[in-house]
Amino acid sequence: MDNTYDIIIVGGGPIGMACALEAAKSNKRYLILEKGCLVNSLYHYPTNMQFFSSSELLELDDIPFTSIENRPKRNEALEYYRRIVQSRQLQINLFEEVLSVTKQQTFSVVTSKATYTAADVIIATGFYDLPNYLNIAGESLAKVAHYYRDPHYYSGQKVVVIGGSNSAVDAALECYRKGAEVSLVVRAKELGSNVKYWVRPDIENRIAEGAIRVYYESEVTEITADGVFVQTPTETLHLENDFVLALIGYRPNLPFLESLGIALSADKNRRPHYNPQTMETNVERLYLAGVVCGGLDTHQWFIENSRIHAQQIMRHIEARQSD
Repeated sequence: MDNTYDIIIVGGGPIGMACALEAAKSNKRYLILEKGCLVNSLYHYPTNMQFFSSSELLELDDIPFTSIENRPKRNEALEYYRRIVQSRQLQINLFEEVLSVTKQQTFSVVTSKATYTAADVIIATGFYDLPNYLNIAGESLAKVAHYYRDPHYYSGQKVVVIGGSNSAVDAALECYRKGAEVSLVVRAKELGSNVKYWVRPDIENRIAEGAIRVYYESEVTEITADGVFVQTPTETLHLENDFVLALIGYRPNLPFLESLGIALSADKNRRPHYNPQTMETNVERLYLAGVVCGGLDTHQWFIENSRIHAQQIMRHIEARQSD
């Protein structure tokens, strides 16, 4: 088997697929390497999740995305991206994790299954694979989850949801509507400014009527088998509890980027270094695409505003070869 490619794309999400579509149009021999299933991050989104973006803003390569509502749901997105892979016959190896990328004259990409050689490498790994942790006692208990999928599981249970952004708000509302007793613990003085505008009135009304209890400017300090300790501005509370959903965000795999030789900023966001016109990093012919570009600022890049990265990268690769 010939494992030599023009371009290796690490990450099989929408932006990795966008890069593959551009590579195919330029007649490049490419391969996507994805450690999980197709669009692995989207697959692990909550079952009933609805995108903030409209369907047209999630489209790749002007391939129409038709959804029942203006903002599609998770299952519609999975169907759309799956059909692109099938109809465009994108070259992708699923459930194959990239272990290392080293460079001499060309790149050597070692995975859990093989070793590949490529002239150019694109990292499009997103940020959803690594949750942020509370780093408190009891966080490793089986009752604690850092991902949320479906509210049915929590029906009739006492659930503490930690966080004030979309993931936490959606989980709190859905679990409440399936019969859970929900408490929401928010570190800030109010819910996050990025909460979806059509959801905000719902959660605020449920809080106002007391259907969902909320503790602002508060933190869970310890989790026990039968409860949680919450430090509020005025006191320490012990809440009886069955399950904890710690939905406090996710982060890119920064150690992996550093292992590739990519420089990170010294500020709190730890943004990787890249040229915003070409998307090339400080390592020649190694590119970034998608939300991974934002470092720990995971609200900077989305599918809709990072689709263009694929075209920027391919233009730079083509220009280099024409010089």
